[in-house]
Amino acid sequence: MSTPFKRKMIMKNSNAHKQAAFNELLQYISESRQTIFKQANAALIDLYWLVGMTISQKVKSEALGKGVVMELANYIAAQAPEIKGFSDKNLWRMKQFYETYCQDELLATLWRELSWSHNRMIMTLKDSEARKYYLNLAINERLNVRELERQIDSAHFERTIMSNTKLSTVLRELKPSINQVFKDNYVLEFLGLPDRHSESDLQTALTSQMKAFILEIGKDFIFMGENHRLQVGNQDFYIDLLFYNRGLSALGKQLK
Repeated sequence: MSTPFKRKMIMKNSNAHKQAAFNELLQYISESRQTIFKQANAALIDLYWLVGMTISQKVKSEALGKGVVMELANYIAAQAPEIKGFSDKNLWRMKQFYETYCQDELLATLWRELSWSHNRMIMTLKDSEARKYYLNLAINERLNVRELERQIDSAHFERTIMSNTKLSTVLRELKPSINQVFKDNYVLEFLGLPDRHSESDLQTALTSQMKAFILEIGKDFIFMGENHRLQVGNQDFYIDLLFYNRGLSALGKQLK
């Protein structure tokens, strides 16, 4: 005869196995949903590319006049009112989308991974290198549209490019990925500090808003601590804020 203690242990083990099975099934469902979403998004972006290509080529060959885009939008709305997203403005955006990337289809592996909202924002940039940069940034950092907009508005690309000129040649050769890590300056408007503030005010605000700060400097950074003691020879130095970069496997300090 099993004792109450044994029965209790059996019930705990049974619940643990059941919970593990439920978690496994939930993981399958979540992964399948993500796969379906990615496939649906890629199919939608491919459709917009095809529509944009057709309109662009027809307008260029004068087979269709520019005014036909409005007619096409009205035709789609009349014939298939349940289909959304094909207004005249959106059709022109599809044309712009195709014309922006038609000379560099290698980027298709990038823009197919992003939503239409992401692509609409990036394709308006005039610099092709900036477009490529933000495509990679949005994918690698998994930025939502709002985060991407903030990085573009704060000139993330320009600040990163400027900072690369200050890195040593040896460091860039040892760590090629470092070019995408550090920026020359940081935009910290989310701290709400006045124009005149002390380093102590800055440090206090940064530690209280660390999540937002990590998003600004890059998601591969991990906050290690503040006022970190470092001994060099017979002298002691204190690093205000110490970070670790997982991609570079290196430590870094707060830049001033």
